Amino acid sequence: MKDHDAIPAPHARAETTPANQGKFQHPEVTAKGETRATVALNGLQTLWFNTGTLCNITCVNCYIDSSPSNDALTYLSTAEVETYLDELHTRKDRPREIAFTGGEPFMNPEMIQMARAALTRGYELLILTNAMRPMQRPQVQEGLIALNRDFPEKLTLRVSLDHFAEAHHDEMRGAGSYRVTLAGMDWLRDHGIPMAVAARSLWHDSEAETRAGFAALFAERRYEIDAENPGMTVIFPEMDLSAEVPEITTACWGILGKDPKDVMCASSRMVVKRKGQRPSVVACTLLPYEAEFDLGATLEEASRDVALNHPHCAKFCVLGGASCSV
Repeated sequence: MKDHDAIPAPHARAETTPANQGKFQHPEVTAKGETRATVALNGLQTLWFNTGTLCNITCVNCYIDSSPSNDALTYLSTAEVETYLDELHTRKDRPREIAFTGGEPFMNPEMIQMARAALTRGYELLILTNAMRPMQRPQVQEGLIALNRDFPEKLTLRVSLDHFAEAHHDEMRGAGSYRVTLAGMDWLRDHGIPMAVAARSLWHDSEAETRAGFAALFAERRYEIDAENPGMTVIFPEMDLSAEVPEITTACWGILGKDPKDVMCASSRMVVKRKGQRPSVVACTLLPYEAEFDLGATLEEASRDVALNHPHCAKFCVLGGASCSV
């Protein structure tokens, strides 16, 4: 067994829940014996780095179980990030974008250096953050100002703002978190650092109502964020492992009118560093703990096809509310 195969798993496997009993057991066939769909890497567009699972807060239903005590994914170093950036330089399918997620990326003491390493190589850069105290430290702010000055229009911070209403956001992230996040966003606004927002669809608002609510908030606070642009105001569905979801077969692409090239793992990979192990590459940002989705130590190894053998593959990435079989 390779050292990156021994993976801690905070999440229970979804097939053990009653709703999905017997499903998602085999990478090649479904519970009904049909051929499971796979996705080929159709050109790497985004390379993600998970900076570590430590976070300054504990959110309800965090898909990666980030918290002030979870270090299942440990801090990446600048040297480790540069190893993958160097490998990218040798590939034909150099990505357009490098992206950092966590945990809270600004908990990592080398976040600014890692960001500069990516920007220096000419990539667009996306950093996911809650914009709270770790990002608001003076040394981090000085670093962000310098990055935005040295690499204009290359850096974007996507801020986790679960809902436009304070009560709903704080319901997920803790009392007072909304005001601290808005203070961070105000600072980004005042220093001309581009922002986007990541929200959640947990509540019963329609998408139109959600976007209208964010549009009003952005206008009130003078944030230059387009609430109608799905790339700038991203509304993520909830990932409920207890919910029943269909398995995706090769026939589903035609039934649903979907193209496998549109699935996340067709255009992205993520580097993680599990506690006590070397960095490795996983199929997507949603499955950092699953051994089956760990593709190897290098980007070359991780270029192989991905079998859609997890409920997240179906519900989050393919279906979006549609269904082809149950």
